[in-house]
Amino acid sequence: MIDTISKDGKTSDILPQIIDDILKQYSSIDEVYFVNGPGSYMAIKVAYIFLKTFCQIKDIPFYAVDGFVLNNNSPIKALGKKYFVLKDDKTIDVRLLKDDEVVEDFRLPINLSNIEFSDDTLPNYQLPAVN
Repeated sequence: MIDTISKDGKTSDILPQIIDDILKQYSSIDEVYFVNGPGSYMAIKVAYIFLKTFCQIKDIPFYAVDGFVLNNNSPIKALGKKYFVLKDDKTIDVRLLKDDEVVEDFRLPINLSNIEFSDDTLPNYQLPAVN
């Protein structure tokens, strides 16, 4: 069973609240999995620093995965009307969406064993050029 926790607000404000809620509901956290990008530069940075620190203090393994793995390789919101798009050669492009492109929601799979998580958790900052 997957529980969903959703809160509106800034990552820096809500992430500590969510972790606190999880710790109150469950006796322990065995591992932490993090989507390390692409996405909002500030949200990724805040989440990374918070989760990395939390995992180090609690001595919990910390793993990362590319965001495209959890949204069926769908475009991910970048800046303004632009999106990060995974190209066939696995590089990331930043561009406007084509009319036929669909943006899918992120979905946590029932089973994590089929996903290649990495212990290289550094954020994957894909900053688009400002124009």
